[in-house]
Amino acid sequence: MYQDITGIILSGGKSSRMGQNKSFLKIGEIYIIEHITNLLKSVFSEVLLITNEPEFYDFLHVEIYTDIYKNIGPIAGIHSGLVNSKTEKNFIISCDIPLMNKKMISSIIEFPSDTLITVPKADGYIQQLCGVYSKKLLPAIEKIISSDIEQENRNDSQLKRKCKIHNLIESVPTTIIGNIENLNGYHSSIFLNMNKPEDYENILKISKSLDIFR
Repeated sequence: MYQDITGIILSGGKSSRMGQNKSFLKIGEIYIIEHITNLLKSVFSEVLLITNEPEFYDFLHVEIYTDIYKNIGPIAGIHSGLVNSKTEKNFIISCDIPLMNKKMISSIIEFPSDTLITVPKADGYIQQLCGVYSKKLLPAIEKIISSDIEQENRNDSQLKRKCKIHNLIESVPTTIIGNIENLNGYHSSIFLNMNKPEDYENILKISKSLDIFR
């Protein structure tokens, strides 16, 4: 169990494409958010949950914090997690990657890296919401957020943009883990993202063959 890294779960999405809160869908008899929380509790001595609906999550018995900056996307969840974490290194994971496992989390953490961010690339995409983020990122994140707020206040439609994590990744030293299939814990659906009802149905089918749900 890692004592010097905090596990941070992001559960702040609006789940608009799913039509209901993804966190409270079930795999078997357990809520997805409960599964992710239990998974991180088995890896980290300290686990935080970031959500803008904290009243629904008390049963998880973890520290819960809300976004400091509202309505700017998942970068706000990362920001709040890093602000409230007591450790320099932090493992960030979104609640909508339910097929993650302990071995893969450890593989990402142990991957040789001296940069501020370490994230895997799988299925052709950088998996921005499953990786190691340093608390030292806070000034860079706050700069991005402040820039967006200034643009929004000017109501400049040409410059205005939503805060995106890839802006952060492009602006700070980052390690992108390629050949993720070579890491311990990998399976072909491990980064399957759950956005739409059909994604959830697919995850339910796949989960039946995985040890993590037995």
